[in-house]
Amino acid sequence: MITRTTLLAILLVLAGCGDAEIDPPVPLYGEDPVLYPVELWDEGLEGTTVLRVRVTDTGVVDSLEVSESSGHEGLDKAALAGARDLKFQPGRRNGKRVRMWASLPVEFSTRPRPETSR
Repeated sequence: MITRTTLLAILLVLAGCGDAEIDPPVPLYGEDPVLYPVELWDEGLEGTTVLRVRVTDTGVVDSLEVSESSGHEGLDKAALAGARDLKFQPGRRNGKRVRMWASLPVEFSTRPRPETSR
């Protein structure tokens, strides 16, 4: 599950940005784009998988990898599978859409989320 607060924590992983004005990719999805694996629910596993995601200039994920494991292979695999189909508003450098890497934390928790005001 990726929360709106987590989205604010998306960090760009860019080399050689220099003085360029950078706008990171922005995810275009609802509140639960990566679902907790049902088969792991009864085990009560929790953790955060941090993915390194490359978003194209059209907003499609074309490459991804685990940059920080949750400590549970099943959760990491679920994060990879769920993020593969995410769509993004492309990142921009100096106003032009460009392909870039971003860091995307995916939190898995069995605890209910607190209600948030909208």
